[in-house]
Amino acid sequence: MERDKLIAKAKDYLQKENNLHFSKQVETLLAEENWEELNDRFYTDLSFGTGGLRGVIGGGLNRINPYTVRKATQGLANYILKYAPRDKRRVALAYDSRHFSDLFAEQAALVFAGNGIEAHLFTSLRPTPELSYAVRQLNCCSGVMVTASHNPAEYNGYKVYWEDGAQITSPHDTGIITEVRAVSEEINVLSRDEAIERKQLFMIDESVDIPYLNMVIAQSLRPEMVKEKGKDLKVVYTPLHGCGTIPVETALTKMGIQVITVKEQREPDGAFPTVAFPNPEITSAMQMALDYAVREKADLVMGTDPDADRLGIAVPDGDGYTLITGNQLGALLTDYIFFSRTELGTLPPHPAFINTIVTTDLQIKIAESYGAATFKVLTGFKFIGEKMREFEESGSHNYVFGGEESYGFLVENEVRDKDAVSAATMSAEMALWNVAQGRTVLDHLNDIYRRFGYYEESLISQYFKGQSGQDVMASLMTKLRSTPPSTLGGVTVTAFKDYQEGTTRNLVTSELDTDIDLPASNVLQFLLEDGSLITARPSGTEPKIKFYASICGEKGLELTEAKKQVSSKIKAIEKDIMAMMPAS
Repeated sequence: MERDKLIAKAKDYLQKENNLHFSKQVETLLAEENWEELNDRFYTDLSFGTGGLRGVIGGGLNRINPYTVRKATQGLANYILKYAPRDKRRVALAYDSRHFSDLFAEQAALVFAGNGIEAHLFTSLRPTPELSYAVRQLNCCSGVMVTASHNPAEYNGYKVYWEDGAQITSPHDTGIITEVRAVSEEINVLSRDEAIERKQLFMIDESVDIPYLNMVIAQSLRPEMVKEKGKDLKVVYTPLHGCGTIPVETALTKMGIQVITVKEQREPDGAFPTVAFPNPEITSAMQMALDYAVREKADLVMGTDPDADRLGIAVPDGDGYTLITGNQLGALLTDYIFFSRTELGTLPPHPAFINTIVTTDLQIKIAESYGAATFKVLTGFKFIGEKMREFEESGSHNYVFGGEESYGFLVENEVRDKDAVSAATMSAEMALWNVAQGRTVLDHLNDIYRRFGYYEESLISQYFKGQSGQDVMASLMTKLRSTPPSTLGGVTVTAFKDYQEGTTRNLVTSELDTDIDLPASNVLQFLLEDGSLITARPSGTEPKIKFYASICGEKGLELTEAKKQVSSKIKAIEKDIMAMMPAS
């Protein structure tokens, strides 16, 4: 960006930012003439995408800060005033343990209040699923969750929900984006005292906490078994410095399950001082919990991310513990939930299971074996929530369970986003049920493989930060579209799906079919001759590109041999994908 324009943008921001912590950063950069850093902070505005905001915390237009939060909220408020019924003009707001989450949530609440929209703000940090629950419980038209989920500590974000408790989808997403982009100067905001005095700001806590936790506990499929044997299950849990501590501990304890929380990671801390990434998908993030488990001889290890919507688990395996992947836990929960409901006679008519296009088909096979209708949606839990709303409006199906490979699961209808709290209680019950059957969770998983075939998945991803990084990712996706690989891992690519165009091209016959009935999305899939599936897509929440490999073992092979065969295939495919990847 030209220096004069850059200086003008920076000075304009300083006029609008009323928080000294953030304005001081920009003033210092101007004084130091740090043009490279200023360019990164001002070359573009922080994008309000289809789910809201996410970015690095700091002063500037390409950062998340009080000003960019207020501007986004004014746009959302304008949309609400245009399209929400007057008697539903109220918004629920929650926030996690990240730096400035409480400040950003309050700033948003005060903008809603300034626009005559009731703001119902939690008094302290709460998990994302409880925000989704609050939107429905309080009959709100919208909700805002301040979180950057499991991103590194320098990030924060702002997720938007609509009246059904799910993250926004079409047409609300594009409509809100249009309104946010149209905000120029005028942002209506009240002080906290004014908002309370005018009855536009309401502080909430136990009025939502208690019914939410009661609802979670009520999801138990075998409450008598849990009541009788729960004390025999020893669980080690880590909230990874997030907001899962109180709800997860409370729910498990009320169910009668003993939980040992990792002391060093129990308290909320936006610096996440004991981990590089506060993500229960990553072994290093779970290491403290695994060490605790060895000392305590735990039956189950669980971890939640900072906003407690993702759950990771580990289970005993010989002398140590094995981390269970999101695809594997989804398969275990699918089998346990559908088996239990079938056995107990509580499976509803027209049962439905939902997962995403990058989540293993093993879960689909399991659900269908119990007579469930199965549905694939685009990546992102908002699309699972959208499908649940369709069921609710049409009466066509009854949602039973759903999830995605990235450790997100939902066992209830009362929430419309992934819920690590209810997933934790259901996972503990599933583990306890296996113990009662005289087997381990790994025994259960291997039994699933014997019944449906061995599946293994791999995720290959690479970060590309800044303006140049976005260009590199776009160039790679363009290249893959125009010249799809003919082989991956030494196996012929037979078909190529482009979810942006809604088409499938047969690479053997060159036939092109318009056969994808899903919203357009920047996703590519490569179908291999042996039935393997490789998916490529830029992340919607982080500056990185992801490749998902899903491989199924050859039918009829003994389990050990199937695992060996699939492992060899994955290594070859990973090698080819890394060779295609530009330098980060």
